[in-house]
Amino acid sequence: MAKLSEFVLWVLFSFLWITTRACSQPQQPQVPCLFIFGDSLVDNGNNNGILTLARANYGPYGIDFPEGATGRFTNGRTYIDILAQLLGFPAYIPPFARTRGRALLRGTNYASGAAGIRDETGNNLGDHVSMNQQVESYVRTVQELSRYFRGDLNALGTYLSKCIFYSGMGSNDYLNNYFMTDFYSSSSQFTPKAYADALLQDYSRQLSNLHKWGARKVVVTGVGQIGCIPYELARYNGNGSRCNEEINNAIVLFNTGLKKLVDRFNKGQLPGAKFVYLDSYESSKDLVLNAKTYGFQEVEKGCCGVGKNNGQITCLPLQTPCEDRSKYLFWDAFHPSEVANILLAKKSYSSKSKSYAYPINIHQLAML
Repeated sequence: MAKLSEFVLWVLFSFLWITTRACSQPQQPQVPCLFIFGDSLVDNGNNNGILTLARANYGPYGIDFPEGATGRFTNGRTYIDILAQLLGFPAYIPPFARTRGRALLRGTNYASGAAGIRDETGNNLGDHVSMNQQVESYVRTVQELSRYFRGDLNALGTYLSKCIFYSGMGSNDYLNNYFMTDFYSSSSQFTPKAYADALLQDYSRQLSNLHKWGARKVVVTGVGQIGCIPYELARYNGNGSRCNEEINNAIVLFNTGLKKLVDRFNKGQLPGAKFVYLDSYESSKDLVLNAKTYGFQEVEKGCCGVGKNNGQITCLPLQTPCEDRSKYLFWDAFHPSEVANILLAKKSYSSKSKSYAYPINIHQLAML
C-alpha cells in the first residue's frame, strides 16, 4: 500500500513538473514575423531622430506605456502593439530606426508620423519617411536577411510568405495634403474622385512592390472617419452636421477603391497574395455610435490638447492630460486612446463580420 502511495505521488509530481515546464515555455507567435508600414497611428519611434513637428517622444505621450514616451502618438499602446500581442509576439515589434541584424527576422516597424502615399504629403510638418521610402527600406531589409538564409532566395521567400505585413496609409494624404489648401495645391488639381484614383494608383504600385519582395499575407486598412476627429471638429461649423462630411465623403471614395484593389489582388493580379481589408471607417464610426457600450463618455474631445475640443493644438510637452483616459475615444487632436486601439485591434483580429475585416479576419489570415 505504501508503494502504491509513493507511485501515486510520483505520478502526481511528474504531471505537475511537466505541466509547469509546458506553461513556462515562451509562447510561439502565430507568424514568424510582422512588418509594419504606416503613419503616426502606428509609428513607435521612427520620427524621434528626424527634424519634424510630427514627434511624440515627450510626456505626457506614453503616460500609460511602461517605457514612457517612446515616440508612440498615444497614451499607451498603439493599434499595432496590441495586434502584435494578439498574434503571440512576446515583445513589441521595434522601430526600423533602431533595428538591424538578426532582429529583423522577427519583423520591424517602418511607420513614420505625417507620412503618406504621396511623397510631398506631410512636408508641412517637416521631415518624414514616405510610403515610397518605407518600401525602399523594406527592400534593403530583405537583401540583408538573405545572408541568414545563405543566399537561398527560395528559403527566404518561403519564410516571408508566412509573415504578416500591415499597411495603414492615406490619412495624411487628406489631412496634410488635399484638405490643407493653404500649403498644397492638390485640391485645385484633382477632384475628390480623381485624387482618390491617383492615390490608389500609387498605392497599388507600392503594395505590388512589397509582393515582389516576398509579401504574401498583407493587411491594408482604410482611412477612418477623419472628418469627425477633434482637429476637424474644432475647425468645422456644420449646418446641422456634427462632422465635416466633405472630408468623410472624399475618404469613402478612397476606401471603396482600396477594397476593390484588395479583391483584384486576391483574384490573381498578385500570384499567391492573401490580402485583408480593414474598414477603419466603419469600425471608428461604431465606436462613436455605441460609445456607452464601450465605456466611452467623451467622443469629440481629445484627452490632451489645447482649444476647442482639445483639437486646435495637439498635446504639448508636460501638459496635464485628462485623469481617466479610459473614458476618452481620442487621446489628442488626431489619435485614438489606448482603449480605443485595444477595441479596434480586437475587432480586426477576431471579428466574424466582414464589415470590419474583409474577406477574413487577421487571425484567419495568420492561420493560412
